[in-house]
Amino acid sequence: MPLKRLVNAGLLYTCAAPGGQAAVHPVPRGTLVWEGEVIRWVGPEADLPAAFAGAEPVDAGGAMVIPGLIDCHTHLAFGGWRAGEFEQRILGAGYREIARAGGGIAATVRHTRAASEEALFARCLDFLREMARLGVTTVECKSGYGLTVEDELKTLRVYRRLAGAQPVGIVPTLLGAHVVPPEFANDRAGYLHLLCDELIPRVAAERLAVFADVFVEETAFRPEEARRYLAAARRHGLEARLHVDQLGDDGGARLAAEVGAVSADHLEYTGDDGIRALARAGVVAVALPLATLYLGQRPMAARRFVEAGVPVAVATDFNPGTAPSYHLPLALTLACTLNRLTPAEALKGATCYAARAIRQERRLGSLEPGKRADFVLLDAPDVNYWLYHFRPNAALATFLRGRPLSTGAASP
Repeated sequence: MPLKRLVNAGLLYTCAAPGGQAAVHPVPRGTLVWEGEVIRWVGPEADLPAAFAGAEPVDAGGAMVIPGLIDCHTHLAFGGWRAGEFEQRILGAGYREIARAGGGIAATVRHTRAASEEALFARCLDFLREMARLGVTTVECKSGYGLTVEDELKTLRVYRRLAGAQPVGIVPTLLGAHVVPPEFANDRAGYLHLLCDELIPRVAAERLAVFADVFVEETAFRPEEARRYLAAARRHGLEARLHVDQLGDDGGARLAAEVGAVSADHLEYTGDDGIRALARAGVVAVALPLATLYLGQRPMAARRFVEAGVPVAVATDFNPGTAPSYHLPLALTLACTLNRLTPAEALKGATCYAARAIRQERRLGSLEPGKRADFVLLDAPDVNYWLYHFRPNAALATFLRGRPLSTGAASP
């Protein structure tokens, strides 16, 4: 395959791992060289090795360059929407109140069960096209709105089809332990048996997921139930991820550390003990500020996590109820204003640390030789300006696996 090199770029951020949350490693007048899907060289354009001088030039038009964005927490496939709950919350209804009245996740379960695999596939395809235009090149996708064996498998099969039908990277997660479905309301043990002894083995046999996730909360699953579910998942080769401490400090962060989870997500109410436990265990904390915005709850105190040495990723939590937006750049701006990350820290959270939250850091999340040539050209002079001056889309072009994917509203 022919060598290609980026020319006429502005500031390039490699977002390599060394240096911590704020270290995004800017390279003025930076360039990169790639061959096929793989980056061969990155550095100042003036230092380009002679061996790459003949590479085919690709004009960046003065744009800022960042690694492809990674949305490491989404609920991509679902039926219906829940716009009515938006109004209910504005008028004072709480998350748990809506859930107990049959709304919330249970409402989306009804719509998702009624949707065909083809309908879910077509809808997700549209979402992914729009996400790519924003600079998103990899998406973690959860099940969790089927809550029967066949409906959970249906969702995960949609993700497998999407991985082969379009270029955005797909990382599938089984969220069978989202809530206990209505038909098992009086038989929680029976539903856990279904998850552990029927669903997880089927998912593993078909290789439909790489992670298993659980929502640990009063209206969802208790810590002891989560332990059993995650232990079964581990026996079948699925790594743990957890939704925790979203509505109160229920010890979820400590549980995530205990089970060796790759990430703990939400964390709005996590106390100091939980933060220290995550730091000791090397668990990635995932901030989800769009959910904070829509629920009107207190934000995750990301500054405390960073100061304790916990890597903080940022994602959208895209879902039809509490974060009905797949706009990751908006989530990054909110991570600055609500979670108190600096723009550089937020960028590291949607690249290097987001890759770590999905165990993809060896090939994604930074612009370094040997990694995949996923990168974005942005109409901004630097990361501070990009996240400060929010626009519908600052992405000029998204490159995935070395090829241009989409063009945003702006032009170089």
